[in-house]
Amino acid sequence: MEQLPRVVVIGAGFGGLSAARALAGHNIDVTVVDRHNFHTFEPLLYQVATAGLEPADVAYPVRAIFGREPNIGFRCGAVSAVDLDRRQLSMTDGSRLDYDQLVVATGATAAFFGIEGAADFAEPLYTLRDARLLRNELLRILEEADAHPERFADGLCFVVVGGGPTGVEMAGALGELLRVAITRDRLRIDAARTRVVLLDVADRLLTGFSPAASAYALASLRARTVDVRLGVRVDSVTRTSVHLADGTTIEADAVIWAAGITVDGTLAASLPGERGRGGRVPVQADLSLPGHPEVFVIGDAAAAPLGGGKKGTTPQLAQGAIQGGRHAGRQVLRRLRGEPTEPFHYRDKGIMATIGRRAAVAEVPGLPVIRGTLGWLAWLGLHLVYLIGFRNRLVVLVNWSWRYFDWPSGPRMIVSDVEDAADAP
Repeated sequence: MEQLPRVVVIGAGFGGLSAARALAGHNIDVTVVDRHNFHTFEPLLYQVATAGLEPADVAYPVRAIFGREPNIGFRCGAVSAVDLDRRQLSMTDGSRLDYDQLVVATGATAAFFGIEGAADFAEPLYTLRDARLLRNELLRILEEADAHPERFADGLCFVVVGGGPTGVEMAGALGELLRVAITRDRLRIDAARTRVVLLDVADRLLTGFSPAASAYALASLRARTVDVRLGVRVDSVTRTSVHLADGTTIEADAVIWAAGITVDGTLAASLPGERGRGGRVPVQADLSLPGHPEVFVIGDAAAAPLGGGKKGTTPQLAQGAIQGGRHAGRQVLRRLRGEPTEPFHYRDKGIMATIGRRAAVAEVPGLPVIRGTLGWLAWLGLHLVYLIGFRNRLVVLVNWSWRYFDWPSGPRMIVSDVEDAADAP
């Protein structure tokens, strides 16, 4: 029996799933590889971290996504190395996986920029595990403050580093979590002495947005009593404090890191060639790796050209990964048919960020800035569209609708992977 062309997609994020979908239904053997057996909807991780959603609400099994696609299989495991000459992947379990065409969609990871103590003491928010650990830590601190108020005589302080969409959304949601914990859960915490501090080195929030959107986000956060400090640089982080370059020290009970991402430390960083900003892998106009037309690099891992005569690279957003994955999948099919590949053209569909309940900004090309409740509803609608799984969409819709009119109890539970010895049977 003739062997079908073997296509491997590394990564089950937005880009990897998009590439696999473009290859579905064709006479080829496709294998999606990921260290987790689920896809994570990363834009909603901050809601998991602040106890607004459960982890299962933002994750969906990869096998279930492609259950009706007989030519697409899944391999749960981590790739340790890529042998470009042999067209072979080495897995961390010692096995190997051969390919004829390869799509690398391994994403990025939190960037700490060499800041002393940041990697050790700050909490990143890039994976589902990060969100679960951060939620446990935040809730643990709140419970300790209630049980031992004498230890928190000066109040609570949570510091968020990074004024991009993740930092803004996290700061707004964290403020709401604190208010609910005090008013609904009746934790003995002094609201007047509880602070959320947002730090950023830039002179405005949401630098990828228009100045009007940045100004709205700043005003909205400050109206929610978030202490926003712009133009400040973090010099070091300890277990209990953040030290700024100007000599200021902020005593902190938790530090959430949302200051940026990097490709360094991921599988894509091992590919040959030069590196772009943040360790991104420069690719050809068709998204292939220079010197290796059988390898495509997409999503956050790639410094992909915008195309269409535009200068610059695609933004590290879900849309960039989705469009890049779809394009890479189509180019794989063209190569297998012996046809020349086509250049990638990024289509800007706009950007969004939410500040809190009934407060968000949305920018769509050709339209004025949408903000406030209308922006918030637009943000909700778009995220429901892209969320995978009917059950997840329904649960999230019900949750958001309930929270719009009221503040339910929510999943404010500390659930550890390893139970205390006292809880063992």
